[in-house]
Amino acid sequence: MKHLSDYTAADLAELARQDVARALAEDVGTGDLTAALVDPARPARARILARESAVICGTPWVQAAVHALDPNARLTWHVTEGQRCEANQVVLSIEGLAQPLLSAERTALNFLQLLSAVATKTATFVQAVAGTRAAIVDTRKTLPGLRLAQKYAVTTGGGANHRVGLYDAVLIKENHIAAAGGVAAVLQRVRETAPQARFVEIEVETLAQLDEALRCGATMVLLDNMDIPTLQEAVHLNAGRAILEISGGVNLDTVRALAETGVDRISIGALTKDVKAIDFSMRFEAL
Repeated sequence: MKHLSDYTAADLAELARQDVARALAEDVGTGDLTAALVDPARPARARILARESAVICGTPWVQAAVHALDPNARLTWHVTEGQRCEANQVVLSIEGLAQPLLSAERTALNFLQLLSAVATKTATFVQAVAGTRAAIVDTRKTLPGLRLAQKYAVTTGGGANHRVGLYDAVLIKENHIAAAGGVAAVLQRVRETAPQARFVEIEVETLAQLDEALRCGATMVLLDNMDIPTLQEAVHLNAGRAILEISGGVNLDTVRALAETGVDRISIGALTKDVKAIDFSMRFEAL
């Protein structure tokens, strides 16, 4: 499976099509009983409005939802992917047939409100650490079945992706170290068993563990739940040898101070786990 960074526009469109197909299957099912009240030949024009400021994300999913039910519908975006809209701004105009637009409405809005929420939250964290070397990074704490979509939204908001799943990179934690027989043993083992991994990262909880990991050749280290003074010492001890990432207890009140310690990456599960949907609505216009 390709990493998201290797996706082309066609790959992204296919991902959106697959996500939308599942969503429409659970929503429309055997048919939209309410939309059936409308003449199938009746044309319609609709607008999607943002009720609050947000970074727009999810245009491939919206387009896939509309075109799945009305292939000839015309969509005109007034705010492009990754741009910020303002409250009460029209972000999209649609012309097509009324019946399929009514059926696609909720699925299109669901993707737009979720992915825009992830992108907007990510952008807020990115702005909070501006001027430091720290990148804002996501985690695997995503909605089941929508991981790639949410990770795409993180990049749209200016963040970076961590591993996509258990298959593409290695993150060695305390239990892995204990089960494998220690830091040196586990790092040697991973070189033998996972040469295809995009990266190998090892988690440490103390400066002594960091020192051991560096002496064993670690190139990427996760500093777990360390306070600011300890993080500063860790950066000094590391001296640029490995990529340093921190996680645990990160929020908008703490992220700037954490970034100023000089770490390279800050991973935040809340980017995809604790999101509040952006408020969008679709309004039909008389023709």
